[in-house]
Amino acid sequence: MNHSLDCQNLDQVRSQIDRIDRQLVGLLAERGAYVAQAARFKRGNAEVRAPQRVEQVIAKVTGLARELDASPAVTERVYRAMIDAFIELELAEHRALQST
Repeated sequence: MNHSLDCQNLDQVRSQIDRIDRQLVGLLAERGAYVAQAARFKRGNAEVRAPQRVEQVIAKVTGLARELDASPAVTERVYRAMIDAFIELELAEHRALQST
């Protein structure tokens, strides 16, 4: 399933990438807000790190990648990096909640 437009030059390609980046950053902000909320429901660092949940998410998104004709390898690498960064954010949020 290819959703890309047939661009006629590099400027058009870059314009489309910029459009997608804006959407992605908006989605990252939304995801981050939910990650921050999740910290309220977890009792400790182990629940924040949740390695089994990480693997469930990776399996789900690599399956989606195959379904949507995206690279499963790229999808996995991006998601692992994103999840690691969000875990650090959630750990900081969890520490802040514990100190209040």
